[in-house]
Amino acid sequence: MPLSDAVCATPAASWRRYLSLTKPRIVGLMLFTALVGMFLAIDDSAMPWSRILFGLLGIGLAAGAGAVINHLLDAHIDAIMERTRHRPMPSGQIGSTGALGFALILAVSAMAILTGLVNVLTAALTFTAMIGYAVLYTAFLKRSTPQNIVWGGAAGASPPLLGAAAVTGEVTLDALLLSLIIFVWTPPHFWPLAIHRVDDYRHAKIPMLPVTHGLHFTKTQVLLYSIMLMAVALLPFVTRSAGILYLLGVIPLGLGFIWHAWRLYRGERDEHAMVTFRYSILYLFGLFALLLADHWAL
Repeated sequence: MPLSDAVCATPAASWRRYLSLTKPRIVGLMLFTALVGMFLAIDDSAMPWSRILFGLLGIGLAAGAGAVINHLLDAHIDAIMERTRHRPMPSGQIGSTGALGFALILAVSAMAILTGLVNVLTAALTFTAMIGYAVLYTAFLKRSTPQNIVWGGAAGASPPLLGAAAVTGEVTLDALLLSLIIFVWTPPHFWPLAIHRVDDYRHAKIPMLPVTHGLHFTKTQVLLYSIMLMAVALLPFVTRSAGILYLLGVIPLGLGFIWHAWRLYRGERDEHAMVTFRYSILYLFGLFALLLADHWAL
């Protein structure tokens, strides 16, 4: 039986399986960066809690919808790859109709909340980011260019911008700077995972950088991007949107990323790839936590 038929023929899955389609860990990190973007955009002492709560809810639902669509469009690819073949859709636990309906519910709810309870600008930016990830990246960039992660990272870099727009009703320079940090962080975050799973991507005919250009070239790019990230991460201090506490914390964080990237570069194959990948997640969380701590320390 073809995979598509098998998927459609399965009974309804539990809510936990549907929840897993939203990639809750990734969405959680995105919401944290959005929350930091909100707090850094608030100048007065009066906290707009309604816009904060509904903004986070709407952004989270939209991010979840994008993740579900990603699962839906990638179901046949996920079935080929060892890392993803046990996910709910390729394993036949959730059908394509159920996944599409779930994505639509999440997306419509997100837009209704953001438009009616936050502001139109945040709704428009969130919708653009959702389509950018779910359609532009998943359906086109991922399958057509080894720079897929670079350009597709623009959608994943949007949460701080969305958070700031939710509480201010405008696009701020500081929020754009935070999004730039995530944009530069995305390639050296994901490419180590792609190095570790290069055989999977090659088998699935996905043109990830280590597949098209080899491991050594990809490791070099990870190292170069980690150095670039070190420089970009200093910009909040340079523009005085962050202070000395942030500077003292972000420098060792950045040096740690470069050190892990160097160890990956020096390895023969995929040694240190997953360590670098995991550190990159810790790095982003630590950087935004530093921004928040620095902001409240002022």
